[in-house]
Amino acid sequence: MSACDPVGQKRRVLILGGGFAGLYAALRFEKKLCDRDDVEVTLINRENYFSFTPMLHEVAASDLDLTHIVNPVRKLLRRVRFFLGDVESVDLAARQVVVAHGSDGHTHALAFEHLIVALGCTTNFYGLPGLAEHALAMKSLGDAIALRNQLISQLEEADTECALKHGLRESLTTFVVAGGGFAGVETIASVNDFVRQALAFYPSLTQDEVRFVLVHSGDVLLPELDRSLGRYARRQIEARGVEVRTGVRVRGLSEQGVALSDGTVIPTRCLVWTAGTSPHPLLESLPCKKENGRIAVGPDLAVEGYPGVWSLGDCALVPSKRGGSHPPTAQHALREAVTAADNVLAALRGKPARAFHFNTIGQLATTGRRTGVARIFGVRFSGFLAWWLWRTIYLAKLPRAEKKLRVMLDWTLDLFFSKDLVQYTTVRSPAMSRAADRAQ
Repeated sequence: MSACDPVGQKRRVLILGGGFAGLYAALRFEKKLCDRDDVEVTLINRENYFSFTPMLHEVAASDLDLTHIVNPVRKLLRRVRFFLGDVESVDLAARQVVVAHGSDGHTHALAFEHLIVALGCTTNFYGLPGLAEHALAMKSLGDAIALRNQLISQLEEADTECALKHGLRESLTTFVVAGGGFAGVETIASVNDFVRQALAFYPSLTQDEVRFVLVHSGDVLLPELDRSLGRYARRQIEARGVEVRTGVRVRGLSEQGVALSDGTVIPTRCLVWTAGTSPHPLLESLPCKKENGRIAVGPDLAVEGYPGVWSLGDCALVPSKRGGSHPPTAQHALREAVTAADNVLAALRGKPARAFHFNTIGQLATTGRRTGVARIFGVRFSGFLAWWLWRTIYLAKLPRAEKKLRVMLDWTLDLFFSKDLVQYTTVRSPAMSRAADRAQ
């Protein structure tokens, strides 16, 4: 393990995580450090790109090309350094982070004066049998690609005579999504449209054979929104052929299918889990105060008892002046990032930090082709207008003009052409060594 020299002229700031919170903190430093050469900021992330997660379901449903919702970090940052690697450990007392990288996984010990922890969260299967091994998630670009491949793979197999002969067609044409929040509703609405439109190219399959089931433990979808909007969302996706099961939970996944808490078993090969997340597992090793696994911070996003350590985003419990805590959403993470970066710079100048205050502007969700629900500044929208607002607002938030243009082009072409049915595979092409030929 090599170590960075903790002594030097540079005042080192490390940012752990390249999601909304981590990246936008780096972008804030990028803007504010134009006249400072004594501060060195490094962003550490396990991928060399930023993924715009609100559009993941559009990648899964073949509405967008997979590269159009990701941005190379090195194209976004110039002054802020980037380190591609996995954070293995954090020693708050020694003010040091150990990062593994490279093809051999060797490690570096990076010293810091200020540390921003923005590691986000991971999917939580709650120990339910079969889920960790076989269920799909929707947290990353890889998850979206895996879901798209799974959908196409099952259609290809279901279209064959042997699937019908051996009684496999029902499980191959049944798809279950667990979780009735934003991710679950948007995912099932998008992939339901995708599969049903794709049936035109699978002559052995009919619309009646395809079954999509949304399982939600609550009594109304999209509990983050108004109940009337949740009921509207349910009517919209049900009108498109989705079966909604509320008040039940997933109990496990096996070869027979998805077992529910009401005793029913839904025969399926595809379960998409959006019903739970947990803070990054690395946080468990940190000695600072935590609540429900998230780092408890003060109003200024500082970690109590550890000067120079800050936390934000999904892995932080940020108190709200209205009581409780701020929700772990992208729009809050973006603003927390600005506050955290400004407070680090203030601390470097010996100035006081400011508290984070922000009220949710709005929340939006798509419910299928050209429909959606939204609540913005307390005003409710539904139908085509909500869908248009969703696309307009998220397009504006997508980094870099190049990506905005590519997404707009994808959306425009989608009006005229059918969706692509190509599976993305990473299997290398077959090869052989012709030793016998060389010997001749």
